[in-house]
Amino acid sequence: MASETLTSSAKSATSAALDSLERHAALFHALSDPRRLRILDLLRSGEQCVCDLQAALDCGQSLLSFHLKNLRDAGLVVMRREGRWSHYRLAADALEHAERAVAAYRIPATERRRLPVACCN
Repeated sequence: MASETLTSSAKSATSAALDSLERHAALFHALSDPRRLRILDLLRSGEQCVCDLQAALDCGQSLLSFHLKNLRDAGLVVMRREGRWSHYRLAADALEHAERAVAAYRIPATERRRLPVACCN
């Protein structure tokens, strides 16, 4: 019974750690494109309509939608609909999330929590 609990607990910890890594990967992916960084820069001044973003970036609607989806999926921007129009703004905790994600890699390897690995058992 105790080994089942331990196994369940270890699986839960592994799952949570992998979820965290996937969130970090989505964040870093979103930040890896110059056009997405430009969108974030434009949104620093406040909420913007998609049509204004499109004009500022001089890109097509489908390309802009692709980049905005990446930013939404990473939790960096929030969308609000007003009639036919979509308005975007920076997510309230977007930069704190990015700072925490980067800071996690500053922790010395000896102090980091490691993922359980069972490849050689």
